[in-house]
Amino acid sequence: MDLGFQEIIIENAKTHMLTDIYKNVKIQTELNLNVKKTNDKVYNAYRFPFSYKTINNVIKNIAIQLLSFTHSSESGIKKIRNRIREEERKTLYYNKSKETLKKHKPAFVFCTNQRISLAIAPILAAQDLNIPTATFIFSWDNLPKGTMVVETDYYFVWSHHMKKELLYYYPYIKDEQIIITGTPQFENHFQVKHVINKELFFKQNGLDIEKKYICYSGDDQTTSPYDPNYLLDLIEVVKGLNEKGRRLGIIFRRCPVDFSDRFDVILQENKDIVTAIVPKWDKVGEGWNTILPTPEDSILQMNIVAHTEFVVNLGSSMVFDYAAHTKPCAYINYNPEIQNNNWSVEKIYDFVHFRSMPADAVVWLNAPDEIAAKIELMLSDDAQRVVANAQDWFKKINQHPAEDASQRIWDGIVEICKK
Repeated sequence: MDLGFQEIIIENAKTHMLTDIYKNVKIQTELNLNVKKTNDKVYNAYRFPFSYKTINNVIKNIAIQLLSFTHSSESGIKKIRNRIREEERKTLYYNKSKETLKKHKPAFVFCTNQRISLAIAPILAAQDLNIPTATFIFSWDNLPKGTMVVETDYYFVWSHHMKKELLYYYPYIKDEQIIITGTPQFENHFQVKHVINKELFFKQNGLDIEKKYICYSGDDQTTSPYDPNYLLDLIEVVKGLNEKGRRLGIIFRRCPVDFSDRFDVILQENKDIVTAIVPKWDKVGEGWNTILPTPEDSILQMNIVAHTEFVVNLGSSMVFDYAAHTKPCAYINYNPEIQNNNWSVEKIYDFVHFRSMPADAVVWLNAPDEIAAKIELMLSDDAQRVVANAQDWFKKINQHPAEDASQRIWDGIVEICKK
């Protein structure tokens, strides 16, 4: 993806062979301590199951479990954090990072995701050269998960709420290290110059100008393994409403990191109801974190929101995208008839980040036979009470004015560089 900026690539970037083990030990021990500190077992739900498919996996996972058992204390976590830094400073990648920084002399090093192990060595190199560093907390649900891998001089967060979370989960971070900026991911909704005329948007995407459209926003396979079931339920309800005189359609926007074929048959068999509009993201690598949004996709997403009546999904932050347009969101809140015993909607909505939600900030779809009535609600003025609550939630989760997040980030960088 070419954004018009000069790129300096450090070749053969590779973490130390032990870093991944220590990173996972750190995650497990942090979750252990969170359970003890809060007496809340929800933190166990953030753990991924261990894989024992190969002998290497067996050895690695036994090591992680043993070290997690012996280091589940504040002093134990401190030792693991120190080991990560020690091992990364031994790598060729660290030395190359240091050479690159010495050569180009940046005033500041910014990591846009606190979860990436490959960022540890360059951040350490910058700190060892007395170059100030910062990271951005990537998503609204990240901090309770124990996913903090990168340790920097400063932390850019979405809101006062996220700042409190950061101080709670990582007590070694000080108040003065945290800068509240909001997140740029919602800024596009306030750039009204990019809203395309409805007739043109419908024509470009093969939509029926006589229909009102519902957006079905897909999740990744881990979060919502039964997304196709839920989409099919929505399709059946829309068919029934159309038979009664409604003229409704569905726009399907898949999760940009979901490249599965799990929706293909449903989309093919229901072309009269559902139109898939593919996100315009660039895949620049193999990992989920190398699938990057483009400016074109920001405009596309904004226009999908602008030209649909409401969104249906399972617990995603799309509730805030629609709140920015004063439109409602419906959260799916029932389990499919056939399901995996390791997954349930109850587990999803028990996650810590949903505890910030005001009452009635979304329309809850508690069963398939509720969907028709809830659609009628969201198409009426009665939905505005729900929208108002969603906007209050949006203000709690993301610093407002939401459209000024990038400017606040830039101002924060400038202030850091002045010190």
